[in-house]
Amino acid sequence: MQFLDFEKPLEDLYAQINKLKDMSSKNQVDVSNSIRELESAIETTRTNIYSNLTPWQKVQLSRHPERPYTLYYIEKMFTGFNELYGDRQVKDDKAMIGGMAMLNGMPVMIIGQQKGINTKMRQMRNFGMANPEGYRKALRLMKIAEKFNHPIITLIDTPGAYPGIEAEERGQGEAIARNLFEMVNLRVPVICVVIGEGASGGALGIGIGDRVCMLENTWYTVISPESCSSILWRSWSFKEKAAEQLKLTSENMSSFGLVDEVIPEPVGGAHSNPEGMATTLKAFLIKTIGELNKIDPDTRIEQRIEKFSKMGFYEEAE
Repeated sequence: MQFLDFEKPLEDLYAQINKLKDMSSKNQVDVSNSIRELESAIETTRTNIYSNLTPWQKVQLSRHPERPYTLYYIEKMFTGFNELYGDRQVKDDKAMIGGMAMLNGMPVMIIGQQKGINTKMRQMRNFGMANPEGYRKALRLMKIAEKFNHPIITLIDTPGAYPGIEAEERGQGEAIARNLFEMVNLRVPVICVVIGEGASGGALGIGIGDRVCMLENTWYTVISPESCSSILWRSWSFKEKAAEQLKLTSENMSSFGLVDEVIPEPVGGAHSNPEGMATTLKAFLIKTIGELNKIDPDTRIEQRIEKFSKMGFYEEAE
């Protein structure tokens, strides 16, 4: 179990429980009452900590190394997943995964970014930062789903699209822009869920849908707090202030009308109870697809366009 810096009180309590268990095994002493008291203290402490999280702490939670990624949700929520590969132009992008699957007996297309669960896998997945071929693969899969009239589900978790020179040479901006245009006009239900980090165009490239939602302890904005801090203050030292000023939390996004719903996480974050989080998300997806299937495709597209057209605040000068 890994603890973040603001979880130090929890780490200390768990350490005390481990010491008591060691003492019990060595000396054959009954410490069950003490352990129960500490477990009760852990629950109280966890509730207190997670009911008052700062924006930066939520950013840290979204990056927790034990947080479930796209492949975990696919394994727990879907059956018969058949991964599809390649953009039919350059190569297969391992940072973007997708394929056909069954959700509660209903065929769907599931697409998402995958970061990797260890150092080797993170390198292979490029830390969840897709190249242009990743976005072109995603679009190819969306078009397949549209052809067979299957709903599309996208799971967003990326620090941003890959910013390397080779990505720009192969048309990173165009690939993302093409996805925005095409996703608006898809004739099948599209549900987008931010399950971790939702940074910049890398997230938006698979983030246009009839319902755009966020898990409770995730963030969604144009730039990461660290990058914002380095631009405005020439240092990463102000990342906490940047996170506050960016208004990037799920509560902020919901209040601005930029996301349709915030899906609650277990106390302690999605990583504290991954199966419970998967169960909650699965129920939400089944319910939402059922609602969207009742709407005529032309009406869905009109509503989608209207929703995104209304976003933003502006004033017209004289």
